[in-house]
Amino acid sequence: MAVPRGADRDTTERVLTLLGLLQQRHVWTGPELADRLGVTARTIRRDVERLRTLGYPVHASHGVGGGYQLGPGQRLPPLLLDDEEAIATAVSLLAGAGGAVAGAGDAALRALTKLDRVLPTRLRHDVRALAGSVESFGGGRAPVDPEVLTTLARACRDEVETGFDYPSGREVRRRRVEPYRLVASDRRWYLLAYDLDRDDWRSFRVDRMTDVSARTWRFRPRTAPDAATYVQQGVASRAYPHQARFLVHASADTVRAQIPASAAVVQPRGSERCEVLSGGGTLDFVLMHVLLLGHDFEVLDPPELVTRCRELAERLLSAGAGIPPVRDKE
Repeated sequence: MAVPRGADRDTTERVLTLLGLLQQRHVWTGPELADRLGVTARTIRRDVERLRTLGYPVHASHGVGGGYQLGPGQRLPPLLLDDEEAIATAVSLLAGAGGAVAGAGDAALRALTKLDRVLPTRLRHDVRALAGSVESFGGGRAPVDPEVLTTLARACRDEVETGFDYPSGREVRRRRVEPYRLVASDRRWYLLAYDLDRDDWRSFRVDRMTDVSARTWRFRPRTAPDAATYVQQGVASRAYPHQARFLVHASADTVRAQIPASAAVVQPRGSERCEVLSGGGTLDFVLMHVLLLGHDFEVLDPPELVTRCRELAERLLSAGAGIPPVRDKE
């Protein structure tokens, strides 16, 4: 495409501005548009015809309440977004790419790619940071401040140290980390990072962070665990005082449909079995939830849970010992 020059450039810029105005409001009168663009009503009519030639269905109506309005067309025309709208769109697309909307992941990623190609450089970096620094497990999640997400995503991309205030018990402490990935769970956003003060990998809830800032000090990336798996294991098991593993005699897809991603990690073990890792305040609590899935299962870990299963089985048998079994009616 040839680059517009002189008067042609002015016309192109004016027509694009007109398109942006038509996308902002349902109806504009001719005098309103002429006043906004600093041209005559006749020029507005010509520019509207130019948009129609390009395939934009611009409708005109007369009388009280009439004016120009952009209607639906046979195909989706390009949209004009300001900076804030572009970043908000990117964040929303990331939610779709992370599984918040069933079946929308691939389409959301394609839309992010297209958005990245046409954005100005100052915004393209932000969108790439968001797109390249996010992993996910599960579905829809609670909203967080897009500014915080953007800051963390940039830090992941640029490999720079990051600081934030984070609650620890009853205190709020400053944490210094090497950020690696943002991870979207079925309920919240998390940051997987190397905690410099604790000398180990940690996951942090983004909604609990305050005063988030990225430094200029760059770091060399360490060998990192799989981000989504690490965070999911932390949410489903490590966050609790007791953890347990089970071999469940049902497919992984079947069990995942029964257990929220934030409650257990489910890994396939063949086509008809899966391993379930979960945690809770007590082992009895974890055992009860696996039992209520309705599938045969085996305890893999910890050993004391095997003993507990036998104790509970004997108690259940004893509870029903004096009651005759119910027979099916013939």
